[in-house]
Amino acid sequence: MQLNNVRNFERPGRSLAVGKNGMAATSHPMATLTAIDILKSGGRAIDAAVAACAVQCVVEAGSTGIGGDCFVLLTSNGGDDVIAYNGSGRTPEAAELQWYLDRGMTTIERSSPHAVTIPGAVDAWTRLVADHGRMSMSEILAPAIALARDGYGITPRVAADIGQQRDLLTKDPSTRRIFLDRDQPPAIGSLQKQPELADTLAAIGKFGRDAFYRGAVAQDMVARLRSLEGLHTLEDFASAAGEYVKPISASYRGWTVYECPPNGQGIVALMILKILERFKRAGDPLSADNLHVEIEATRLAYAARNRWLADPSCSNVPTDFLLSEGLADSLAVQIDLTRASDAYAHVDGIEHADTVYISVVDKDRNAVSFINSIFNAYGSGLMAPKSGVLFHNRGQSFVVKPGHPNAIGPRKRPMHTIIPGLVTRDGKTVLSFGVMGGHYQAMGHAHFLSKLFDYGMDMQAAIDLPRLFPLPGTATVEAEEVLRTSIGPDLDARGFKVAQPASAIGGAQAVWINAEHGTLLGASDHRKDGCALGY
Repeated sequence: MQLNNVRNFERPGRSLAVGKNGMAATSHPMATLTAIDILKSGGRAIDAAVAACAVQCVVEAGSTGIGGDCFVLLTSNGGDDVIAYNGSGRTPEAAELQWYLDRGMTTIERSSPHAVTIPGAVDAWTRLVADHGRMSMSEILAPAIALARDGYGITPRVAADIGQQRDLLTKDPSTRRIFLDRDQPPAIGSLQKQPELADTLAAIGKFGRDAFYRGAVAQDMVARLRSLEGLHTLEDFASAAGEYVKPISASYRGWTVYECPPNGQGIVALMILKILERFKRAGDPLSADNLHVEIEATRLAYAARNRWLADPSCSNVPTDFLLSEGLADSLAVQIDLTRASDAYAHVDGIEHADTVYISVVDKDRNAVSFINSIFNAYGSGLMAPKSGVLFHNRGQSFVVKPGHPNAIGPRKRPMHTIIPGLVTRDGKTVLSFGVMGGHYQAMGHAHFLSKLFDYGMDMQAAIDLPRLFPLPGTATVEAEEVLRTSIGPDLDARGFKVAQPASAIGGAQAVWINAEHGTLLGASDHRKDGCALGY
């Protein structure tokens, strides 16, 4: 494993993207190009990020959509005054826990209307653009509208995702019509259109958030959900609103890492880092011992997540305790390099769900760390037929259990897996980054930053490394092929059960601000179709 900053050009891989005036990194080439075009047209980083995300809602609809949620971290002019926005939606007012218990429900099923909370993405986009952007929503959404109306080519990862979700997509007449070709996954390079979504995006561009949360689009969404016995009302949509929140942070090797606070799981990434900081990290980052420490730190932190993480407006989330030095000390001493510890709190249905992450930095060094998700690939698989809104399944994260902090309830936000990240040092923002992959994301943040700050790897090399993920509450560790071959037997001997994941684990993008040279460096994950571009 090559650990210096000079890439071996004889090996497959990607080079870091380098620019001066602006940089964007996304998981789809059309989204990255759109972000660069917006920056070149005079837009700010948030304008470019929203434009890129809107494009991905069209061309990478299995990963994100206006029927999903959004979290954002941003800073201005290269400083370290971090702003956080929680754009996650709430349950309907009628979502009383007893209603589900009376009907014998023990979990929230993926394709159930009860997995659909009120989507928060559109509210977040419009609020952030109004407060921190320069362009109009009609200008920002124009590229996505054109692609949805005129058509876009199917890229390899999108084709693979549709193939995996074919059975889900056949169950809903609208998703079947739009995403499948005679009930089969479309071929790579084939053309796809979403005319209803184009009209909805155009309405948002012209009339703002009310075009989504009120009027015909809201009526279409409510009608579809209520036809499936959902509890959603027009009033629930009309009252939807995200909020600015105070970011949380922790120091790691002298760098300050920022995350959004709960109900997102960014706090878990910080907990993992605090545990890792108590170990000497040296040698091969993919050695069995080094990965054993990461696995156990992850299992410990995720056990705490499953016990305490919830909507802080509805439950007491002990943030200070979870980030305390004492807790980190007590967790770190539980790690024994000779064996796997006992499985901790069990959570059913752990999956590497889909999301898009976007990092953009503009010429004024405004930085945006932006993540938008419909959770599982193609979310709930449910679509509002007239508006083309594909619904997420984020409510599947709720627990149907009295007394649990994350129990479903009225106007409540579920525990969220999507987490944008920022790193600052000496009063300046230095890194905007994110890792996709549902539950994997918190471990992914810690794994990525450790490779940068413990092993001196560049961003692209760190992203390119093979990955693993311990399924919370079990001894199973999903590992990509290289790791299954190289250290799988060693981990098995320690009591883990190394297994093959359903697909490559996660995806990442990052932008580094090099203040010394006045340049920007970008990196993007080969596990997705996207790229980083600068100018």
